[in-house]
Amino acid sequence: MSELFEKIATGVIEGNLDEVPGLVQSALDDGLDPTKILENGLVVGMNEVGKRFKLGSMFVPEVLRSARTMHAGQELLRPLLAEAGADLGGKILLGTVQGDLHDIGKNLVGMMCEGAGFEVIDLGFNLEPEKFTEAIKEHQPTIIGMSALLTTTMRAMGHTIKAIEEAGLRDKIKVMVGGAPVDADFAERIGADGYGHNAASGAELAKKLAGMS
Repeated sequence: MSELFEKIATGVIEGNLDEVPGLVQSALDDGLDPTKILENGLVVGMNEVGKRFKLGSMFVPEVLRSARTMHAGQELLRPLLAEAGADLGGKILLGTVQGDLHDIGKNLVGMMCEGAGFEVIDLGFNLEPEKFTEAIKEHQPTIIGMSALLTTTMRAMGHTIKAIEEAGLRDKIKVMVGGAPVDADFAERIGADGYGHNAASGAELAKKLAGMS
């Protein structure tokens, strides 16, 4: 059993898109629990990808391939996990703030968070504060993540947190922020719960905020 999980994890790390879905199906055919396949195979592999990316031994194209591989395996598990009511890390809402059209970093964070077992809801980019508050009411996430690439748009993060507070929703969620011009001091000043300086640290932060690490 552990050998099969190890093969799945290795397949994700190596981005073996043609191999991993078959390994996941073999695990299901052997009667293994879908949650354990996710946790002990796919998530273990993607966590290792995150570590290597953070250390600089993996690069964006490789991470994207690993993420696609993980998603391919996850698609086989998704209906079974839904039936079982599995909820590993809760929901994360991600979005790039108002005035900013950049989303590559946000997308990488989303892939890493999915790899960590979260349900990720990507709201897109150029989002007004009200879009975040509406989405919080609709989806009831555990965490929201905001991204900005421009110094001129990072202020919108503070405006968004203020809008969340005014809507009476701030105590229901954790807020994490990231992007090139953002740092930990800025995150603290605007009242965020944490800052991730890249995709891997963003996923680590999400796990910490959700009480998973």
